[in-house]
Amino acid sequence: MTFPPPKTEAPVPRFEEATIAARDALERLIAAANEAGWATEEITAAILKAAQFLSDANKKDPDPAEDLVSSDTARQEQIGHGELYD
Repeated sequence: MTFPPPKTEAPVPRFEEATIAARDALERLIAAANEAGWATEEITAAILKAAQFLSDANKKDPDPAEDLVSSDTARQEQIGHGELYD
């Protein structure tokens, strides 16, 4: 799936662009879910729950990519100690 880049940096138009792009993407996602046998109501409820989860996770850790460095270090420290990889 592709997602268009923003055309502006102004907050209000940028939000409107994001809303339109997200709605288009969600319509395609819902159509694919319908074809797979999911009802629109159940898949939209699942999408809302997943979006809330991602929003909450982002509030707790806005840049999880930075965490990979420390988790890679922890993983390396476990090698040979039988905890993770041996």
